[in-house]
Amino acid sequence: MASACDSPVDDIEDMVTSHDPTPHERQFARRNIVPRPRKHKLQPAGEELQTDSVIPGTQKIWVRTWGCSHNSSDGEYMAGQLAASGYKITENPADADLWLLNSCTVKNPAEDHFRNSIKKAQEQNKKVVVAGCVPQAQPRTDYLKELSIIGVQQIDRVVEVVDEAIKGHSVRLLGQKKEKGKRLGGARLDLPKIRKNPLIEIISINTGCLNACTYCKTKHARGDLASYSIEELVERARQSFQEGVCEIWLTSEDTGAYGRDIGTDLPSLLWELVKEIPEGAMLRLGMTNPPYILEHLEEMGRILQHPRVYSFLHVPVQSASDSVLMDMKREYCCADFRRVVDFLKERVPGITIATDIICGFPGETDEDFEQTMELVRQYRFPSLFINQFYPRPGTPAAKMEQVPAHVKKQRTKELSALFHTYKPYDHKVLVPKKPEFKGKMIEVDIYEAGKHYMKGQPVEDARVFTPSIAQPLQKGQVSGLPQELKATHQNGACASGASSALVGRSWRFDGDGLKLLSLGLALAAVIVALVIDKLH
Repeated sequence: MASACDSPVDDIEDMVTSHDPTPHERQFARRNIVPRPRKHKLQPAGEELQTDSVIPGTQKIWVRTWGCSHNSSDGEYMAGQLAASGYKITENPADADLWLLNSCTVKNPAEDHFRNSIKKAQEQNKKVVVAGCVPQAQPRTDYLKELSIIGVQQIDRVVEVVDEAIKGHSVRLLGQKKEKGKRLGGARLDLPKIRKNPLIEIISINTGCLNACTYCKTKHARGDLASYSIEELVERARQSFQEGVCEIWLTSEDTGAYGRDIGTDLPSLLWELVKEIPEGAMLRLGMTNPPYILEHLEEMGRILQHPRVYSFLHVPVQSASDSVLMDMKREYCCADFRRVVDFLKERVPGITIATDIICGFPGETDEDFEQTMELVRQYRFPSLFINQFYPRPGTPAAKMEQVPAHVKKQRTKELSALFHTYKPYDHKVLVPKKPEFKGKMIEVDIYEAGKHYMKGQPVEDARVFTPSIAQPLQKGQVSGLPQELKATHQNGACASGASSALVGRSWRFDGDGLKLLSLGLALAAVIVALVIDKLH
């Protein structure tokens, strides 16, 4: 009996040979096509013209992404390729002919939003293509039946999949990128891209990880560690700065594990990247797990003091109980985490350490949770991601004896209340919402202080520094296209104003009040997120 997922086209791979053009060549093929006039027989009076064909490449596409910055970068790449191929990217889902839904599988609520969006699209008779970690990890899920899927390592094939979906075919590409039998980090980094924020380039340095955490569903989707070469990553950063970007965010499932599969390491990559950073531009490092950063503490301490690298590191602890960490299979103890934090706080003045905590993991006792509360009391993390535990289908933790829901909820509330008892953001500076400040460094006078912020007024006649070495792309403009083609792919791009959020490493008092002298970003996780939200 035929599967519900069977369709006229089972997999585009069946139609592609080694003699066919590469994805990069296919993206620009349409603009070179010249239509030929064709003679048609006259249609008999009263008879309707019958057509069974749809021409892809002219429709409007709405792209929605959930989850981490790695997923965000994938969404930007998919939007860029579609725009370069002729599709119109719209921010209004009601106007779209097709919804491209890029999912996250970390927590139940994210998948619930994803599933509800699919249902909503179908109710509105929209075409749907799904991407991201949910369909990659569980493509046979009932609500994904008959939908086209783009695997996490197949985002360079998005145009082909959308073309077929527009024509009514169901296509699924879930394979891995390999070269000489070795798994690659993913699609090429020089593909067309539409940055959600034209000033920030998100670069995935590797995919997958080396761990097997019992609660993690992402491992099922992203797999084992696969790193991009240093040369590829440096070239991508160089290209981004040439397009007016003034911040680079490095992301992956575990940046600390970078390079272990290709004979290099994270510090080696970072030292090469800082050589490419223009004056005033900045580099932000993404999440790293404790076991891998421990091996590079001395080197990381030096890198995080570099004037063009944010003094910020995201190191998830998840729990301060060694018993819980063992059940999670986190491969470190709480003392390892403390060693990382203590060392970096001593060596990197003003560093911000962000961390994650899971409340109510299976088997967590009141004593276990109290150890976590004490860790937060001691370190007063300025950026704390608090997550109530959700059992993910197919993970070992889902089969463990669960903590009652009301207990998980109460522990989450208690930890949140503790976080709000201290002032983690009292050195965050907000300035007036003016378009001319977007992506700039400015000197300000502080005139008001609150629990989570200080307000600053730009100093009159002070120099406004622009770190970008080129004019930034407009919002919605496609990155990675030849210069002469960029103007034709702006999709109604326009510059937008923004509130700036800036944090200084050094301050001085004088008669005019407190002035901002240097614009490092000690509070990158919180502050940069605020900047991005406002810029959008």
